[in-house]
Amino acid sequence: MKSKRIVLMFTFLVVWFLASVPSLGLSPSAKGMQASSTQTSPMPAGDAAPAGKLTKIDARMVCMVRNHAFDEPQIPIEIKGKTYYGCCEMCKGMLAKDHKQRVAIDPISKRKVDKATAVIGVGSNKGILYFENDANLEKYNSSLGQ
Repeated sequence: MKSKRIVLMFTFLVVWFLASVPSLGLSPSAKGMQASSTQTSPMPAGDAAPAGKLTKIDARMVCMVRNHAFDEPQIPIEIKGKTYYGCCEMCKGMLAKDHKQRVAIDPISKRKVDKATAVIGVGSNKGILYFENDANLEKYNSSLGQ
């Protein structure tokens, strides 16, 4: 599992580097970053919007920077009495430094939600969304039809 984290951290660093070097003249999609209408900050490549209906997931199983679910608990970080989770030390640091990493937009109510207290739904591809409450998660799933 340690090697997976190292690979994830290396990949994230490469994407971050490419995105932060304006002289390369890369477009946002070429930088490996994609905008998301439901998140407050860009997501690294490979972290797609969730696929299909969502299942509620425990926050401990989520990297709140990558907005991605994992099979094992992530690294906790306490900030102002609330606990957030990151998949690596870099993500943990980003949560501590950047308040935008700690909030998301509920796709149903369109309101900001704190990731530490949000209801989190995960799709079949391990992509996640954050909701104000269980009812909004259910409304989201209902809106998908079958």
